[in-house]
Amino acid sequence: MTTVPLTTRVEFVVELARRLHEYGTAAPRLEAAITLVGQRLELSCDILSTPTSIIMSFSQLDSAASGVAELTQVLRLSPGEVNLKSLCLVDEIADQVISGELDIVEGRRRLREVGVAQPSLTSKILTLAAYAVAPACVAAILLTGWAGIATASVIGFVTGITALSARKRSNIAAAFEAISALLATIIATVVAVYLVPIPVRSVVVASLIILLPGMSLTAAVRELSSQDLVSGTARMAGAMAVLLKLAFGAVAATQVCALFGLVPPTVPIMTIPAWIEWVAVPLSAVTFAITFRSPLRFFPIVIASVIAGYICTRVGGAYVSAAFGVFSGGLLLGAASNVFARVFKRPGALIREPGIILLVPGSIGFRTLSFVFERDVMLGLDTGITLVTLLVALVAGLLFGDLLVPPRRKL
Repeated sequence: MTTVPLTTRVEFVVELARRLHEYGTAAPRLEAAITLVGQRLELSCDILSTPTSIIMSFSQLDSAASGVAELTQVLRLSPGEVNLKSLCLVDEIADQVISGELDIVEGRRRLREVGVAQPSLTSKILTLAAYAVAPACVAAILLTGWAGIATASVIGFVTGITALSARKRSNIAAAFEAISALLATIIATVVAVYLVPIPVRSVVVASLIILLPGMSLTAAVRELSSQDLVSGTARMAGAMAVLLKLAFGAVAATQVCALFGLVPPTVPIMTIPAWIEWVAVPLSAVTFAITFRSPLRFFPIVIASVIAGYICTRVGGAYVSAAFGVFSGGLLLGAASNVFARVFKRPGALIREPGIILLVPGSIGFRTLSFVFERDVMLGLDTGITLVTLLVALVAGLLFGDLLVPPRRKL
């Protein structure tokens, strides 16, 4: 690699870092992966990644002892979103460049092609369908009854349309979460008052499941535990901002409905056939695979990972405690994702990210702030403690999973 100019190698590493960040890679994994790739390209790379920026300094590997960087690059980026198909393509390109199968210049060109690719019409339709189906599945798991399941599906469809509009209009994107929570609460309240009684709070939580920042909260705690303090603090603040917008939208809608005399009746716990839950979980796994844009050939593994994580959580929660169930699910998925990465030579995130989506306590964070906004501070505090406990348990499980089976690479 020493025959390749320094700037050419640096350009490839910078483009690789940009794409990894864009597709939702957490700071510890991104920094470790870029450092490793730099070493294999005979570069010494110091990198600092945050949710909105990357700072990198480069020098030749044989001159790194001087401690003075030859090049420094600063990137200002938007927070990334998980896109597993693109992440696989980026990982494959990096492997080919490192092994010498692909020229560095050609590798950088392919990375740019991955970055500028736009979602197809079929992809948008499938995403919209996932927005409608995932809330229905979660509503079934939360025992909201058939009417609650149907309502959550309708709200999810409306949220999906709003999400597609937000991609084109920045003014909608800034308030997207608040708008979605507002519409969800109003629709659920109107249905409960005029059509059929439903548990409004549970239906709203189910309908907003895709927007809840449980993944961001988990990534933030993991970054903090890995001493990535800047990135962890920033990501935690971003997740809390999303939760605040969601909670504010829901509470504001509740107050507006109350102003017009629309107060939903109290509804007892609904009963639905037990088999519905075991239909809802695999179906939700399919929607999460679509939402995270998993490669089609890995759909069976993604679905199996979601089911396995959910079973661990249910069994552990039933026989020990909720925190132990989340810990065991995180442990299983952390270890399994690294085994998958070693066997298939693809990022372990393919099964780790969708697998933990039913484990992350984003809905608990939403409930916590909702209680606080409603001035039920003690209940909000109790729920907040539960949130922290489950977050720590999940992150501990993932870390122990990495300890049991070391990752192939940090992706």
